[in-house]
Amino acid sequence: MENIKILDKEFKPYLSAAEIQTKISVIASKLNKHLDGKDPLFMGILNGSFMFASDLYKQITVPSQITFLKLASYQGTGSTGKVKRLIGINEDIKNKTVVIVEDIVDTGVTLDSIIKQLRGYEPKEIIVVTLMFKPEAYTKDFKVDYYAFDIPNDFIVGYGLDYDGYGRNLADIYVINE
Repeated sequence: MENIKILDKEFKPYLSAAEIQTKISVIASKLNKHLDGKDPLFMGILNGSFMFASDLYKQITVPSQITFLKLASYQGTGSTGKVKRLIGINEDIKNKTVVIVEDIVDTGVTLDSIIKQLRGYEPKEIIVVTLMFKPEAYTKDFKVDYYAFDIPNDFIVGYGLDYDGYGRNLADIYVINE
């Protein structure tokens, strides 16, 4: 892995594709035990979670379904603090176990909005799974049930995470080089 440039920013290697896949396997194994007999609905949060949701879901062995919600709260390298609901919920989730699949949880603003909206549909249980968790930036009270990496409050790109729409296609994850 070498440094890369995306638009006006330089990024250095942070996590390899192999490291990411190893952690996803660990989370999938734990989820398969937790979800046994529950008929869960996985909800990937677009755009960022598409790669993580795909790789995770391929390793889920319990009967389940997957759908996607599209929300946005990022602009450039920082959170706008405002969540826009772009695509809503089309499934009946009353009394279902819902597994929210996120790419990254930093402040928790986006996820807080999603959880509040989902609770209105009366699910039996909401489980939060994320690839990246930034505890230093986290400002909310809900529990992040499963996460692959606990990372510092640095801006990262790759494996679905973007900088102004670019870099999502990278198999590895890079951190801003400032």
